[in-house]
Amino acid sequence: MEQSAQQAQQLDHLASDTAPSGSPFAAFGMPGLGGPPAAARPESRPILELDGEEREDELDALSDWVDDFFLPVYGAEVTTAAPWCLQWQEHDDVVAWLHALWLAYQQHKDPEAGLSGMFVWHRDFLTHAIGAIRAPGGSLSACMTSPDRPAHRMLPGPPPSVRTKAASTAEAVGTDEPDEPTS
Repeated sequence: MEQSAQQAQQLDHLASDTAPSGSPFAAFGMPGLGGPPAAARPESRPILELDGEEREDELDALSDWVDDFFLPVYGAEVTTAAPWCLQWQEHDDVVAWLHALWLAYQQHKDPEAGLSGMFVWHRDFLTHAIGAIRAPGGSLSACMTSPDRPAHRMLPGPPPSVRTKAASTAEAVGTDEPDEPTS
């Protein structure tokens, strides 16, 4: 009985220390459950959706990160199995991959990511991104495959789909309906 009375006093004390919020978890200070609201995260937009000066500024910051941190630490040797391009900024898919990797890096190095934040970044982001960016048949495969022979060549992408071509043709002719494909 005495122990129950002490527990009841402790519960009353804890309940009086928190502002009433209607949440049973308010006493624990859990965000979104009656505790203080979580700080708003900065809005991130994919770099390929940015235009003009905003895109240039983001590309400059990304280039600094790639040149000063990413390549010296994770660049590895340039080979046919792991090509690179000194003009990687001209490869939109590589820019998109590196930008996403950089945003994830910023998030996971933040103290709020916890002690395992950087491990998660390595495991879930870095390994996959490097594999895609530097794949032997990827977009950099026509570029530098040996440091002794710097090269840069943009590989042609696939043509637009039949539906896109038909819509473009219909717009040029001035009709509302695109022609149906014949095959």
